[in-house]
Amino acid sequence: MRIPVQSAALCGALISLLLASAAIARAEEPAAKPGDEQIEAYLKQETAKLSERVLDGAKSREEWEARRPRLRQEYFGMLGLWPLPEKTPLNAMVTGTLERGEVVIEKLHFQSRPKLYVTGNLYRPKKVTGKLPAILYVCGHSDRGRDGNKTAHQDQGMWFASNGYVCLVIDTLQLGEVAGKHHGTYKLGRWWWQSAGYTPAGVECWNGVRAIDYLVGRPDVDAERIGVTGISGGGAATIWIAAADERVKCAVPVSGMSDLECYVSHKVINGHCDCMLLYNTYGWEWTTIAALIAPRPLLFANSDADSLFPMDGNRRIIDRLRQAYKLYDKPDLVDDYVSKGGHAYRPDLRIAVFRWINKHLKNDVGPVHDAEYESIPGANLRVFPDDKDITANALNGKIDETFVARAEAALPKEGEFTEWKRGLMKGLRERPFRDFPDRVSAATRGKAVDSPPGVLLRTEGPIDVLLSDPVQSGKADAKTGLLIVLNGDERAGNAVPEWAKPYAGDGPVCLLAPRGSAAYLPWTRKSPPNYLERSLPLLGRTEDEGKVWDTAATCRRLTEDDKGVREWRVIGRGQAGVIAAYAALFESSIQEVIVVDPPASHSEGPIFLGVLRVLDVPEALGMLAPVPLTLVDAKDKTFERTAQIYKIAGAGEQFHRK
Repeated sequence: MRIPVQSAALCGALISLLLASAAIARAEEPAAKPGDEQIEAYLKQETAKLSERVLDGAKSREEWEARRPRLRQEYFGMLGLWPLPEKTPLNAMVTGTLERGEVVIEKLHFQSRPKLYVTGNLYRPKKVTGKLPAILYVCGHSDRGRDGNKTAHQDQGMWFASNGYVCLVIDTLQLGEVAGKHHGTYKLGRWWWQSAGYTPAGVECWNGVRAIDYLVGRPDVDAERIGVTGISGGGAATIWIAAADERVKCAVPVSGMSDLECYVSHKVINGHCDCMLLYNTYGWEWTTIAALIAPRPLLFANSDADSLFPMDGNRRIIDRLRQAYKLYDKPDLVDDYVSKGGHAYRPDLRIAVFRWINKHLKNDVGPVHDAEYESIPGANLRVFPDDKDITANALNGKIDETFVARAEAALPKEGEFTEWKRGLMKGLRERPFRDFPDRVSAATRGKAVDSPPGVLLRTEGPIDVLLSDPVQSGKADAKTGLLIVLNGDERAGNAVPEWAKPYAGDGPVCLLAPRGSAAYLPWTRKSPPNYLERSLPLLGRTEDEGKVWDTAATCRRLTEDDKGVREWRVIGRGQAGVIAAYAALFESSIQEVIVVDPPASHSEGPIFLGVLRVLDVPEALGMLAPVPLTLVDAKDKTFERTAQIYKIAGAGEQFHRK
């Protein structure tokens, strides 16, 4: 059967559209919760702040060039690619070939990292004289099952090969022949990805960089004429790859990027896969990513009725990109193209892509014509024809566990605890707690509430938290109080919780319900799409990082109120206990920490962006020395490290396990 090339493209793009539409349908929100207005106001406030950081504030080419080395390192870091991985042998292998007229199709695989397999189809002219320009075509979310999503875009490969290019079309991790996962935070509950600094966007970027390594190593490819393009998820990958690899001389992302205002404030993120996003640890205005491509030729292509990439965001992005190219006096090397319609290829959009690439890789400004090609059954394009052919040692299915190296924080040496702690604090302030000041400001007292009885404290921007009235009044002459930090699902009662009673002491006891807690002003939570939990990392934040801020701000407020109680201890159970401990690292008024049943690793929580690239829970607790620390029901042997750290710090008597 002969299918018009645009129809074949539409098939793949329509599947992407259907999947995206289904995601948006699933993302319809249930009835609003009391805290929604507050947290959404916070998200909009933080989005507005970052949106002002266009080009990192650079106003001239000199300022931009001075920033670029740092920005590139930060960019790689936010993808989980810094330090840059070693470029290990590709071990590329062609498993078969097909011929269609004057086009040869090679079915191949390579390893972007040892045992991380990338499968693809390479299209080339049958007759080649000299080196040809090459296109890396990166795919979106066209699900072709066992055949891999590369087979949905065979028309792209055929057109480029028929017009004098070598074109490599590669599968994505999620929808490839050797499949992994993209939806870790969207619907799989893999929140530890955020703590590990892992995003599948990093894998797609690295796979693309290594695909270029493969292309430039071929005798039929001109290494000085490499282009990248793709639609939807492939549009995002086009930007990731072109921003990362300066060997890319021409890029055409199609419907692949929006901005923070759309993603966060307008909730467009709800329709997007994790592969479309990185963790914005350094607080970038989102267009800065694409601006790293400047001054290389860039066509920003979109559709005017695409709900996944709304036009208001597209207009802001192209305006900012034009600013970047003007710094180089190269305004003609960036342009946009807007097709009428939804999230799909159409003939005019395809021709715009081909025309731009022809112009900048072949110096050809002549007319461009679409064509028709016979559709090839996907099974015929498989790199691994049968399931038994798929290599058994592939790491694709669990690459999220190893792609980003975790820190192995060594114990401090005798007499070097202070220096050791200083180094780890530097790492924490550079990554998960980058926006923390030297000391968090005291929370501001607000109105009293009756159910549960307490007072609202304004800790950050529009964020209110609940500080309960004392659930134990304590002795009149008591100088030390206890603040119980609640987990998100714990309710604030009128008494000291049973698990905390042994540590209540003789002073006042209050409960703190940090942001998002069920005890007061809870947020709407729905999985998928996990709107709040996924939006915060786009602003360089997490909910748990905010709870550390809330706890520190509350303790400082209590101390400064000075109602006879001059010192406060903090206690929490599970993740809340670790949050309380982190608050003590940032707030000097906290005089003792008690953690009940702590998680052994940030893989379990609490979730802080990239924290596992700095340390893990036992080391964080050890950093508290010499502040008195009690661990209750801390059964995991890894907490022996915490005890060792206290001993090395000369504070062994301040550490207790019960």
